Amino acid sequence: MKAERWDGVYSFEDSPFLMEILTELRDERTGPIAFRKGLVKLGRYMAYELTKTMDVEKVRVKTPLEETEGLLVKDRRNIVIITVLRAAIPLMEGLIKVLEHARVGIVSASRGKAPKFEIEMNYVRIPEMRSEDTVIVADPMIATGSTLIKVLNEIKRYGKPKRLVVVGVLAAPEGIERIKKEHPEVEIFVAKVDRGLNDKGYILPGLGDAGDRAFGKPLELMKNEAPGGI
Repeated sequence: MKAERWDGVYSFEDSPFLMEILTELRDERTGPIAFRKGLVKLGRYMAYELTKTMDVEKVRVKTPLEETEGLLVKDRRNIVIITVLRAAIPLMEGLIKVLEHARVGIVSASRGKAPKFEIEMNYVRIPEMRSEDTVIVADPMIATGSTLIKVLNEIKRYGKPKRLVVVGVLAAPEGIERIKKEHPEVEIFVAKVDRGLNDKGYILPGLGDAGDRAFGKPLELMKNEAPGGI
């Protein structure tokens, strides 16, 4: 479904199957294993849908009986997936099941607390980008947009691809607005656009912290403190 409010923004709210997966992800009773599997499934099926927007080429193929016409998805051979750690790891796993030719980059970006939401980026590994490439940024939650704007700024330092696409699970209108203002050419594909943000910058109704729900809440140590008091 094309969003009415923005150009180049699409959701999958018309897909009962994807909405069922999203419902399970939202449920607070869903544990880490099922949550990760849900993200993998979403990534896989969203990648299927994304191939419908890619350039194709007609080819001739010989079956055991005769020659016939077939189809080649050209863009599927020219994919770069940028994984925003850590919540996007299962989403990337699903994407790469369909886009198996993809080269994969990794960006570690974390958002600080409200109201500043300062972004810290400690690790960036982005492969070569060519003019024929479709670059897909995998990030499950598009909340304030601060993280993705910084990631997109960094990606553009490495080249100018054919397409720059963000794939996520949920987005808040506030985040979409900010991203489209800073990077109007970026396409955004999400399972659903949610209502908005709370005062802590979390999407409502949302599904909570996707990273914590997928991998467990990290242990926060005081400065100079080690586990067990060592």
